[in-house]
Amino acid sequence: MLRPAFLALLAFALCLLIVLSGCGGASFVLNSGASESLQPSPATVTFGAVPYGQTQSSSVLLVNERSTEVQVSQINVTGQAFSASLANDLPITVPAGGTYNFNVNFSPAATGAATGEVTVTSNSPADGTLVIGLSGMGTAVSAGTTTTLSVLSCANGSLTGAGTDSCTVILTGAAPSGGILVRVASDDPAVVVPTTVTVQAGETSATFTASATAVGTAQTATLTAAAGSISETFALQLRAVLPSLSLSSNCLSFGTVNLNTAVQQTFSLTSTGNVSVTVSAAAATGPGFTFSGQDLPFTLDPNQTATLTVQFDPTVAGPAFGQLTLTTNLATGPSAVISLSGTGLPVLSGLNCTIGSIVGAGSDDCTITLNPMAPSGGVTVNLASNNSAVTVPASVTVPEGANSASFIATISSVSTAQTAMLSATADGISEGFPMQLNAAAAGLSINATSIAFGNVEVNSAVTQSVELTASGPLPIAITAATVEGTGFSISGATFPLSLTDGQAATVEVSFDPTGAGVATGQLVIVSTSLAGGATAISLSGTGQLEEVNLNWDAPSSSPDPIAGYNVYRAPAGDTSYQQLNASTLNQTTYVDTTVQAGETYDYIVESVDAAGVTSTPSNTASVTLP
Repeated sequence: MLRPAFLALLAFALCLLIVLSGCGGASFVLNSGASESLQPSPATVTFGAVPYGQTQSSSVLLVNERSTEVQVSQINVTGQAFSASLANDLPITVPAGGTYNFNVNFSPAATGAATGEVTVTSNSPADGTLVIGLSGMGTAVSAGTTTTLSVLSCANGSLTGAGTDSCTVILTGAAPSGGILVRVASDDPAVVVPTTVTVQAGETSATFTASATAVGTAQTATLTAAAGSISETFALQLRAVLPSLSLSSNCLSFGTVNLNTAVQQTFSLTSTGNVSVTVSAAAATGPGFTFSGQDLPFTLDPNQTATLTVQFDPTVAGPAFGQLTLTTNLATGPSAVISLSGTGLPVLSGLNCTIGSIVGAGSDDCTITLNPMAPSGGVTVNLASNNSAVTVPASVTVPEGANSASFIATISSVSTAQTAMLSATADGISEGFPMQLNAAAAGLSINATSIAFGNVEVNSAVTQSVELTASGPLPIAITAATVEGTGFSISGATFPLSLTDGQAATVEVSFDPTGAGVATGQLVIVSTSLAGGATAISLSGTGQLEEVNLNWDAPSSSPDPIAGYNVYRAPAGDTSYQQLNASTLNQTTYVDTTVQAGETYDYIVESVDAAGVTSTPSNTASVTLP
């Protein structure tokens, strides 16, 4: 059975550099002028005469005079008769101010002069490769001589200030009856050693003490031990007492700070020398700058750190500069200076408007004030309103030398009395001013808050009316009426227009859908009497297309089981039928949504068996759409 169907359905901070170069994060070291390199002691090793077949050793000291550690990666010896004895596997690290001691050996295999070199490779930027010269003389072994002086060494090899070092002389074998007398000497008056030391019979070594007095500059004392014609040397490094001070920064910039608002920054002092540093006095200069953190005087032992706090509390607007001077016991540069800078900003002190209470639309003159006057470049003050009925500029600038600036607050009419809070903000300080908004006597009534058009045929316009009526003694200005949403349009009254008490205007709203489905929109009326200046009337409707609903009865009997159906359509009176369904239908109904209004169509249905064989067509059904 076939039947017709029905219709369907988005501050820059300036930092003053005064004494030390650089600013911000680097470390600055103040000391008394020590060299910054890795130094060998001695720079040349001379072994003298050594009987061939015997070995004589000499100590070499590497002294790190840098303020940072040095890594020694290689120690290589050239010269066939020479070798090195290392106490540690390479690479080794020599700490800042530390030493490393190793022995160089001379073992001549024949008589005659021999030379060589020790090459020390490190990461010291001043001297990545050090070369130490070696020389010696191989001599024949004297008849009857079996025990000779072999080694002179000291335990530490380096002394800072006054102190002692334990030294040892070593023979090539056990001393004979009566022992062996070894003569000892020092070439530096700062180091005192005994005149002789005796290796007792049957012993292979004897010890003595080297006593050193403090020296003002780093130097090397060469100790000599001699027995018969054999002599050995040892280089004893004497290090001066050097206080040194490292600053975490030489420049503190506080940026912009509100007047009478204290801001603090810290910096550290570290004793990086080999003796203590004493800070005996500290003085901060410059307006608003003070310091705290340590009682004076105070002493920092080597590697000890102290923290000082500097405060900037400006009382005058504009840039401020100063310095913190530390008085120390450094031999050179006894004063450490940290430069200070900051800018005092005047404080926002008031926000006021002339009227403060408005009926209907209007404007008000407002003023912001600073305390004290604005510095060079002026001060920018941000403005805001918490009520959309009052608009203010985003900001206003107080010019240099002034302590106030004005702006205009613009007010729109409101339908009910309310309060708007104006606010001004500058550098974290805020001021507020409440503004009273009162409704005007005139009003505007609208006879609808929403319009529903229901189901409307596609491309068929439907119209409804909205009436606007003025009330009150004052004229009402309706400045605009606009419509939003697909398919919606307005006509009727022309805007802008003015309505007096009791006078009305009509706006015609039409819905003419261009496609099927739900459509929404809004009519916006803008008037001087409406709260916020405008009101919106919601619009809705549904566009519907033509369609034909088909249904049929299954055959009462069939020699083959029916697998489904195909539906065909042709314009009325035409025999060129087109299949409508893309795949075989299992049900006995079908909805044709591709029809057009005013047209007549003929429909037939064929059944299909499991093999895809179709039956003879059904009877023809004709449908004429309105």
